[in-house]
Amino acid sequence: MKKALVHDWFSVYAGAEKCVESFTNIWNDFEVYSLIDFLTDGDRDIILNGKKAKTSFIQNLPKAKDKYRNYLPLFPLAIEQFDLSKYDLILSSSHAVAKGVLTNSNQLHISYVHTPIRYAWDLYHQYLRESGLDRGLKGKLAKYFLHKIRLWDISTVNRVDYYIANSHYIARRIKKIYGKESTVIYPPVDVDRFELQESKEDFYLTASRMVPYKKIDLIVEAFSKTDKKLIVIGTGPDMEKIKSFAGENIEFLGFASDNVLLEHMQKAKAFVFAAEEDFGIVPVEAQACGTPVICLGKGGTKETVIDGETGVHFKEQTVEDLLKAIERFESLKFDPVRIREHALKFSKVRFEKEIENFVNAKYDEFLKERL
Repeated sequence: MKKALVHDWFSVYAGAEKCVESFTNIWNDFEVYSLIDFLTDGDRDIILNGKKAKTSFIQNLPKAKDKYRNYLPLFPLAIEQFDLSKYDLILSSSHAVAKGVLTNSNQLHISYVHTPIRYAWDLYHQYLRESGLDRGLKGKLAKYFLHKIRLWDISTVNRVDYYIANSHYIARRIKKIYGKESTVIYPPVDVDRFELQESKEDFYLTASRMVPYKKIDLIVEAFSKTDKKLIVIGTGPDMEKIKSFAGENIEFLGFASDNVLLEHMQKAKAFVFAAEEDFGIVPVEAQACGTPVICLGKGGTKETVIDGETGVHFKEQTVEDLLKAIERFESLKFDPVRIREHALKFSKVRFEKEIENFVNAKYDEFLKERL
């Protein structure tokens, strides 16, 4: 069986790349394709066993390393230029265009979908507002190109034989946008690295890149109305703005190493998470430490955090709802051991076993149909 692995782009080692890492752990004979590959040698060793992806013409365009997203209108053309005709199995890891590779009826294409293209679908209007593209000539061009991306995205729906969604939340999006059923296999979380600590200290923690949709501003504003200590780890474009209205009970650590993040995650009374994520790996990492999570009861965290047992949900992204959730959290008792047991359900070992079983079963069915 000749196998190809297609990923949208390799620029950083993030959640989607952890899935790719598991794919290459299961099968080490993939030939890898991606629009670009600007991984460091260290990250490439982890994610791709040292292999370099076969890249598209986007790789060689000006400033592609840092500004590759500017070439979004060219992504559909670029992904379709990969000649995958020699492969029996194509596994795509897609949050943008990877699922749109060209395949034929003698090939099996399974797509692990992190999300349909966010800025073309669910986050379209939010993306335009936050990018300042909801008006003017640039705005008109952006709307035109995103319209074209949506048309292309729908045209590729039947290029995939089987869809895998990273959560039931994403499975609903796949059904809504593509009209396709999908199997849910939660992504891998390195729960072994996030060890249990039962004794907790008197502070809350949040950690994220400071960009609008992460809603760190909401968390800081809510805690500024209390006397409870909040530690904020992370940096980003919104950092100075958020600092400007933070109360004296808020401590900003900025960028922190993995070890510093782990130590705070283990000691925190609770981890606070206000984003509406497709899955959300960090809240699961916190639970692996035995730390309960206060989170928005929508998106992936609705599935990964059990309300009243491993954390507390709040309904809307408002200061009022978050304050109510904090008050409710303070009235409850949580068992760190039980919280960690729940987090183990999202382990890397579990993910790799489920993916391997699914792909092998579908390939066996595919072979039988061809006989």
